[in-house]
Parts: sequence; structure tokens; C-alpha cells
Amino acid sequence: MSWRCSGKTNNELVSNLRRAHIIANERVVRAMRTVDRSHFTQSKHDAYNDSPQYIGFGATISAPHMHGYALENLHEYLQPGMRALDVGSGSGYLTACMAEMVGDNGRIVGVDHIPGLVEDSKRVLDRHYSEWMQSGRIKVLTGDGRKGYPDEAPYDSIHVGAASSHVPAELIAQLKSPGRLFVPVGSFSQNIVVYDKDCNGNVKEHEIMAVRYVPLTDPDKQCSEEFG
Repeated sequence: MSWRCSGKTNNELVSNLRRAHIIANERVVRAMRTVDRSHFTQSKHDAYNDSPQYIGFGATISAPHMHGYALENLHEYLQPGMRALDVGSGSGYLTACMAEMVGDNGRIVGVDHIPGLVEDSKRVLDRHYSEWMQSGRIKVLTGDGRKGYPDEAPYDSIHVGAASSHVPAELIAQLKSPGRLFVPVGSFSQNIVVYDKDCNGNVKEHEIMAVRYVPLTDPDKQCSEEFG
């Protein structure tokens, strides 16, 4: 069970994720060891629990095992020098992990529609990963992630941290050829779906696992409701 990956430290958490075969790629392991989850959680005591944590504004930071699955599935498209988009960037944790993987010449754009979350994540990133922010390796902004961020498209990879109710055509259009999109899809019944665009622009999809994510929604609805 993924919840058994909880640890007392960040290194122990990552080691447990590796032992459970959730993460295996060495670059993924290094990124999750480099970026300390406790920097991005409100409760330092619970930071290394393998469970979602509330971060305010009706939002959560996903459970570590879900971040692990995301990075494992995207690592081929998070090579040094690549460009990626993190939709629903929230706390900024996964944005930072992705930035570690793409290196000095890469670029990660994080988009969230809640200004308070964007400002909170910027403060954390400026404090703990200032070089990445100052160099432009990370850019975080307020916007409707359902529409992606066309200004810096196309992207080698796109991660979405909330569930789309339908096939996210606008995001697929912003992928490079080749490129990969990792996104929860569905309303009541949800699955992680990976969309692969080949060098000719053809798109294939495959489901990875059943999940339960908060929906991609409007800011007012997110802040006024709690989602399971």
C-alpha cells in the first residue's frame, strides 16, 4: 500500500517510495531527494506522510506517491534542457522537482488560478530555490490552467494536478511532437491518462490507474467548496 511509504525524513520517504517500486529512475530519485517536501507543507510534522496535505484556498499538495508516479511517467520528457508545464502548480513542490530534472538550461512554467497559492509558492521557491527562480528555470504565474499557457508552448511535457472532466484538447495542442501529457481525467470516476504525441503529431492515450483528484474548476468554486 502506498501509504506505507511515509517516513520521518524526506530521505526516508523517498527511500520508501523507491522500495515500493513507485519510483525507480535515478533522476527522479535525485529530484525528490533534492526538493524537501516540508518546504511546501503547512504542517512540518506531517510533511513526510504519504497522504495529501491541506495548503489553503481549498487546495492540497498531492500525496508523495502520486508525485512519484507523475515524475516516473514523465522523466523521458524532463531531460536536461527541456521545457515543461505544471498545471495546478499549487504549493510549487512538483514544479521544483521538475526544475531539478530539466537542469540549468531547462524551463518549468507553473500555472495556478488561485493568486494566493501562486504568491505562497513563489515565497517558498524564492527562499529555498532562489537560484532557479532568478535564472528563469522556474516561472510561476496566475492563470486558467485549463487553457494551458500558450505564450511558452510547445512543451516537451505537461503535468496536470487536478482532474479534467473531458479530454484536455487545449493542453494536447500545446505539446511538442514528440511530447507527453500526464493528467487525471473524469468526474466521479477518474483515471490517470497519459497522452503521447509522436513526431508526426499523432496522439495515443493509455490509462495508468484509477484515482480521486480535485477537479479543474473555477477559483470561486475551489475556494468555497471542499473536494474529497
